[in-house]
Amino acid sequence: MMVPSWIKVDVSRETLERLEIYVSLIEKWNPRINLVSKTSLENVWDRHIWDSAQVFDVEKPKGTWVDLGSGGGLPAIVLSILAKQDSPETLVHMVESDQRKCAFLRTAVRELELNAKVSADRIESMPSLGADVVSARALTDLNGLLEYAQMHCAPDGVAIFLKGETWKKEVLSAQENWSFEYEEHKSQTNPGAVILKIKEIARV
Repeated sequence: MMVPSWIKVDVSRETLERLEIYVSLIEKWNPRINLVSKTSLENVWDRHIWDSAQVFDVEKPKGTWVDLGSGGGLPAIVLSILAKQDSPETLVHMVESDQRKCAFLRTAVRELELNAKVSADRIESMPSLGADVVSARALTDLNGLLEYAQMHCAPDGVAIFLKGETWKKEVLSAQENWSFEYEEHKSQTNPGAVILKIKEIARV
C-alpha cells in the first residue's frame, strides 16, 4: 500500500502494517455491524484511512485526545496507530454509545496494542474529560459539536472536526450561538471538505 505524497507524517513500515490490519478488521466486522457504508468500503484507504490520517497533519496527538461518537474508529484508531509511532504517550479516548461498535473498537485496540481506551457511554452524560484535543467525524452539526467540545475540552484545549461541503453554512449558524476561533484546512481526499481546528469556545 502506497502512502499518499501529501501525508506529511513519516509513516513507518510497522505503522503501515498496523493500518492494514485495521482495514482487515473493518472488512471482517463490517457485514455484521456496518462500521462504514458498503460502497465506501470499496475505496476504504482514500475514503477513510487517509481521510482520517490527514488530521495528524493539522494537530499532532498530545496528552489526552478524546474522539466523540467514534463509530468504527475513524479517525480515532488511525490517529492512535500514528501516535504509537510518533507520540506513544498520547492516550486516545474513544466515546461511543453503540455497544457492538465498542466491542469492535476494543478488539482493534487490543490486537493493534494501542494506547487507547473505549467508553461505552453517551457523550452528554459523561463528566468533563478535560481533553487536550477533542475530535469528531460525521457525528452532528457544528452547533452540537461545539457544545460537546466545550463540555469535554480542557480550558486550553482544541477541537478538530472533519466537515463536508456545507461547512461554511455550519460555521455561520454556529456563530449565532458561539464565540470561537477557527482555522480551516482543506481536505486532501474530498475537494469540498475541510478539517476545522477550533479553540477559545464560549457561548454567546
